[in-house]
Amino acid sequence: MEMTDRGRELQFGVSVVPFADPPEFALRVTQAAEEAGLDLVGIQDRPYQNRFLDAWTLIATLVPSTERVSFYLSVANLPLRPPAMLAKATASLDLISGGRVEMGLGGGAYWEPIVAMGEPRKSPGESLRAVREAIEVMRLLWSGERSARYEGEFYSLRGVKPGPRPAHEIGIWLGSMGPRMLRLTGELSDGWVAPIPSYLPYERWSDSQERIDAGAREAGRDPKEVLRIANLPGAITGSSGNRPGGSEPLVGSSEFWAETLSKWALEFRFDAFVFWPGEDPEGQTRRFGEEVVPAVRESVADERRRRAGS
Repeated sequence: MEMTDRGRELQFGVSVVPFADPPEFALRVTQAAEEAGLDLVGIQDRPYQNRFLDAWTLIATLVPSTERVSFYLSVANLPLRPPAMLAKATASLDLISGGRVEMGLGGGAYWEPIVAMGEPRKSPGESLRAVREAIEVMRLLWSGERSARYEGEFYSLRGVKPGPRPAHEIGIWLGSMGPRMLRLTGELSDGWVAPIPSYLPYERWSDSQERIDAGAREAGRDPKEVLRIANLPGAITGSSGNRPGGSEPLVGSSEFWAETLSKWALEFRFDAFVFWPGEDPEGQTRRFGEEVVPAVRESVADERRRRAGS
């Protein structure tokens, strides 16, 4: 795989909606992703959505049906998923899959349905502090230590025995867009799952990256340690393509997609691209993996060689 300037392999994936009807929908899209050579499958986590399957239960059924792709929650709804159990579930699936599970984590965005499921509403500041504690709790439970203790404002561990250990070092990727959460992403997380443009317009991506970098430096970290993942809703079509801006989805030919993603990998420091297809998700996923991804890899590799030789 082509390496980015940040020393990482470029990764590509697809976001899968966990529709309950038909229940085999996610399996079909996931198998298309695997057959098309993609690296990642993100499962949207909205436990309060009555049309969706439970994301963790779904991933447990998808793991045995695949061999290569990695899975992550996009992103886990922390208010409805206590971090100790979230850590246990993630480690369990990581072992079962042979090291193919990562952790996407969010502080909660839609509070009305969260409250309707019995979780007290949190202020933005409380959500931020809860995410910080959750990261610390999960890492303690993956540590392999004989006993774990933690006393926080929202979560606690009182001599629990961590285990089982995951098959690999699980990355915690934050879905963040507010200034304080972006700084926390740089300070503590392993990656940034950039919100789709309808939440965070393209024009704010660069500033968001800078805030993550600042948070990392303040914590004494190299900003390159934080994986940058771009979520891209849109469609691969026969048209030449639109100019990405605001909250508009990315729409255009496979050549247009490849040119845009290559530019963002080279100039905007993204290490991974996750496609959010609308209509015909199976076909669109295959086109992304077979037409767009190889072209991006080749384009980025050519530019790297050119820069190295100049």
